[in-house]
Amino acid sequence: MEFVMTSDAADLNYGSIGALLGALHSRKVSASELLAHTIARIEALDGPINAVIVRDFDRARDAARAADAALARGERLPLLGIPVSLKEPFNVVGLPTTWGFPHFKDFQPAEDALVVSRLKAAGAIIIGKTNIPIGLRDFQSYNEIYGTTNNPWDLGRSPGGSSGGSGAALAAGFGPLSIGSDIGGSIRVPAHFCGVFGHKPSLGLVPLRGYGMPPAPPVPGQGDLAVVGPMTRTASDLALALDVIAGPDETRDGIGYRLALPAPRHDHLKDFRILVIDTHPLMPTGDAVRSAIGRLAERLEQSGARLARASTSLPDLADSARLYMKLLNGARSPRLTPAALAEAQGLAAALLPDDRSLQAERARGWGMNHREWLATDAIRLQLQQQWYQLFREFDAVIYPAAAVPAFPQDQSEPFDARQLDIDGKAHPYADACFIWADPASTCGLPATAVPIERTPSGLPVGVQIIGPYLEDRTTIALAGLIEREFGGFVPPPALSAM
Repeated sequence: MEFVMTSDAADLNYGSIGALLGALHSRKVSASELLAHTIARIEALDGPINAVIVRDFDRARDAARAADAALARGERLPLLGIPVSLKEPFNVVGLPTTWGFPHFKDFQPAEDALVVSRLKAAGAIIIGKTNIPIGLRDFQSYNEIYGTTNNPWDLGRSPGGSSGGSGAALAAGFGPLSIGSDIGGSIRVPAHFCGVFGHKPSLGLVPLRGYGMPPAPPVPGQGDLAVVGPMTRTASDLALALDVIAGPDETRDGIGYRLALPAPRHDHLKDFRILVIDTHPLMPTGDAVRSAIGRLAERLEQSGARLARASTSLPDLADSARLYMKLLNGARSPRLTPAALAEAQGLAAALLPDDRSLQAERARGWGMNHREWLATDAIRLQLQQQWYQLFREFDAVIYPAAAVPAFPQDQSEPFDARQLDIDGKAHPYADACFIWADPASTCGLPATAVPIERTPSGLPVGVQIIGPYLEDRTTIALAGLIEREFGGFVPPPALSAM
């Protein structure tokens, strides 16, 4: 089914949430028609992309009919009638939650994740789940259960991970909103690879209940480093979606606290103080990304923004990256079996004390005891204070989302032996990919990924905008100003006319 709207109405393939809501409210399209169009597009185009791997179309049709009835009664909700997809690990009653592990393929949760409940309460129509790497531990998205997701811009390349299915679905026009998660760049990298927008919220801003590996019960809790957040095709849609899903868990912090995020620091580019960082002391930035950031900086300066390319207030990025690698594997260590934990602790004990390589720090992280974790966390608290001081001088930091645009698929094993090509030179895959997740992940800072241009070969290039803790509206606002002034999402040429 192809439903083509007039030029002054929303584009059902790539329209924003705001435009689609306008069309729904004005009766130019019904929720059922919008859903039917989205389903038809997925069924026609998703085969070689393989983004929407769990489909809930029958229940979605029921929800669309209910949305049409509500719209006819004059009801207005933030997402009423809007098709939405979710990254696979979010619990949805009636659908499997596997995290890509074959031994969980038959697991079904007893209740929706809190984020899913909030989306439904806002009128969203859940159409299904998007693909991931097994255990969410790669910058590609493939597993034994659901196969490989490919990048709509180039089917031989990764869409990113671990929210790669969500990034690919948005780029392909399979709905205007998908909810992802991020502990190591898992929202920001797919946004960059697929040319869409993504927001890694401040730590703790969006509750995680119902987002946990099976068969863990859906209890309230924050965890460490990991967040969940929206992915869209416009900055304004990020803001809208974040308003729906953010706020304390009603069964925990929400008993006594309410959310009151500060407004954006500024409304105009000329008022922003921006620090632009395009290099890293431990890893090169590929020319395609570095040159794109340079051109963005020039355009921002021409628009009146106050830019700096260095600051004595900037924390030591090498030390921060080492700290992040240790914390990252510390956060992931509960997944280890007792035998694997013992092996990890043995490897860490054998390291030389002066070995400060990123690989060594990850090894130390796997086997940390609680005393060691507390000492590491104390160092992080000092680092957070340094960023607090920096954001008294600057409003935001523009930073690479990854060293390179989308790279060719590489499913070789072992994982730790993989290499990533950066301008013709091979670098350790894990180091070269994870390093850019710091510092936003390490210090719990908000980071908004925004597309800025495309390479000569046509691949998207994006950046992440890092901001002060809980000033998520500032990073999203700056992303919106960049979008308005310098462009934003552009559909992949092979799909834009379909």
